[in-house]
Amino acid sequence: MISGFGGSLTSVLSLARKSIVSVGASGALFGLLGSMLSELITNWSNYTNKCSALSTMLLIICLNLAIGFLPRVDNSAHIGGFVSGLLAGFVLLMRPQYGYISSKHVPEGYQIKHKVAKHQVHQYVLFGISLVLLITGFAVGLQRLRRP
Repeated sequence: MISGFGGSLTSVLSLARKSIVSVGASGALFGLLGSMLSELITNWSNYTNKCSALSTMLLIICLNLAIGFLPRVDNSAHIGGFVSGLLAGFVLLMRPQYGYISSKHVPEGYQIKHKVAKHQVHQYVLFGISLVLLITGFAVGLQRLRRP
């Protein structure tokens, strides 16, 4: 829903379309592609064939964005949905790293020799940047819509 809202908001704010506003689910679908890419980046160490996964994902994204250059297709909604989904994916898909054990699941008296951090530093950085960008982007967009 966040990426659908972001795509629709980008479509409305697009300077190229002053009198036409597009509606549809394409922004939300591109948001799913963006969230899949953020999941791939966040859990990069868990993938065995990293190059294949990244190249396949980028090929699908580029082909779908190329379709946006057809007449009567609003590419601004696609790009807005993709960016919103990418940022929301960094915020919502922050998973614990492989090897992390919660202290409530450790048997009593057992000592963990090598404690693995729940999240890596880059996950926290991407979470913070994405959250700030999402909030400011939506706030600026809504403020521009309220102006006459």
